Amino acid sequence: MEFAKVSVEVRTQVGKGGAHKVRAAGKVPGVLYGLKAAPVAVTFEEKALLTSLDKERRRNTVLTLTVGAESVTAMVRDAQIDPISQRIIHVDFLRVDLDAEVTVTVPLVLTGKAIGTTNGGQLHQSMHVIPVAAKPAAIPTKIEVDVTALEMGDALHVSDLKLGAGVRALLDARDAIASVVAPKAEKVEEAAAAPVEGAVPAEGAAAAGAAPAAGGKAGAAPAAGAAPAAGGEKKGGEKKGK
Repeated sequence: MEFAKVSVEVRTQVGKGGAHKVRAAGKVPGVLYGLKAAPVAVTFEEKALLTSLDKERRRNTVLTLTVGAESVTAMVRDAQIDPISQRIIHVDFLRVDLDAEVTVTVPLVLTGKAIGTTNGGQLHQSMHVIPVAAKPAAIPTKIEVDVTALEMGDALHVSDLKLGAGVRALLDARDAIASVVAPKAEKVEEAAAAPVEGAVPAEGAAAAGAAPAAGGKAGAAPAAGAAPAAGGEKKGGEKKGK
């Protein structure tokens, strides 16, 4: 199988000073390692690497690095980007064996419109990338999953993914990747409808609570303007007549 080719040169100057000189010369420093081989410090043209990377696979692109007279099958394992210029300032290349699995992350793309969203639900995507193990040539550009059948409260899990031949997901099969949940507005309304401890009672409840219960506690002060208890006037009259 043919892969994009990138020419790299072995560099003898290593460390921060050596990397600075490489960048000053308009090239990018890097290192090639893996497959139990000794690491090799290299330099390359930034444009040559960016042109060789597949637009969809990106870092998962399998490359053929030309190192002098040697051809090495490799992938970009890590790349450091300058936060200001957004230029590549260092790259780690990983040697790969086409007959052995490598671990990479692949974009997860949801397709279709979930039925539950037409009933007011909201589609929630729990994962946007999936770590997988696959042989270099079998690495998918992306993993698609159809969410059309999802109703309110339904979810899709890693076990529902349809992976290509030779591709394994490196996650628990029970992990959720997408679900349809109730909208936040409904949750807020439900919370508002729930009784709150210590809240002021409604007008009717307040009126009911104002009336003394039968057999209430002795010593409660009568309400202002309230009629005296039965027999009160009689006792008062007897005292006056004496």
